[in-house]
Amino acid sequence: MIELFASTSPNVTKVILMLEETGLDYKITPVDVHRGEQYGQVFQALNPNGKVPVIADHDAAGGATMTIFESGAILMYLAEKTGHLLTVEPMERYQVVQWLMIQMAGVGPNFGQFNHFVRYAAKEQYSVDRFTSEVRRLYDLLDARLGEARFLGGYAYSIADVATVPWIRVQAKLFGATHRVLNFGWPEHPHLRRWFEAILERPAAKRAFSISENLPSHQHEATQEERDRYFARGQYAQTLDR
Repeated sequence: MIELFASTSPNVTKVILMLEETGLDYKITPVDVHRGEQYGQVFQALNPNGKVPVIADHDAAGGATMTIFESGAILMYLAEKTGHLLTVEPMERYQVVQWLMIQMAGVGPNFGQFNHFVRYAAKEQYSVDRFTSEVRRLYDLLDARLGEARFLGGYAYSIADVATVPWIRVQAKLFGATHRVLNFGWPEHPHLRRWFEAILERPAAKRAFSISENLPSHQHEATQEERDRYFARGQYAQTLDR
């Protein structure tokens, strides 16, 4: 049994998608990040970085429980555990791994910063412009890659696609009506659209996105103090001077 500690996040969705693709038995334990459960001792013992997702594999090798945090590491662990979505052939494997790293180091962080500044601090024009430009660059990069390969890692669906598609989906849902390039139609990114629509037709993807959308969330009920703590602002802001 895999126990997934989760909240509403594209990084959690990618793990749900992987679990659905592999057919592993799992359960979801919600973590209320807007009320600060990730800062408690119980969760910090699982992940000292204080973020979801985290998995506890209660059927790991030797009968032990294996705890893994960081979504990219989780995807690699589940792929190696099951033999799905990550080939062992070195050349093909590292095509997948490098595009997984682009998601982890590029798509996730920059899309997240774009989302934050557009939704919560839109008056900070420098930040909005910076991350808008990077989001556009990454969309162009992904489309170019998918113009030469069926999937991000090559000819086969892989953990690189699993990691990336939840972020593309959430951008379209949040900003498709206001930002043309992020719309589901994507006239300027036909290869990305082809890839996205093909993944949405996968039975595992349909199940995973439905599960993800029904995870409990108190985001809209969070108090001002809880929001400040979550965003590390106001009284929770830190400096390098103390």
